[in-house]
Amino acid sequence: MNMSVLNAPSQEGPLHEDVVSAMTAAQAAARVKRPVAIQESTGSKGVDGKLIYRSVVTQQEVTESEVLRFKDYGTHVVVVTTDGQKFTSAA
Repeated sequence: MNMSVLNAPSQEGPLHEDVVSAMTAAQAAARVKRPVAIQESTGSKGVDGKLIYRSVVTQQEVTESEVLRFKDYGTHVVVVTTDGQKFTSAA
């Protein structure tokens, strides 16, 4: 059996991993958002006279400098940040 034929690279086209590596960290960061909870004043006061706040979740962009690793699965991108959080672009 000719072993050189078994070890020869496929001529069918680029490997999926080659296509995935074409994405940069900046492109991956642009595709995902980080949910951030902020406290927003309702404008009214409670019985104790203090302002009443409510929690609102907003979406914040992930910056390129925060990206530790990323992977493009074709249908969605997963980004792991330097602080260990994982975010995805899947809806």
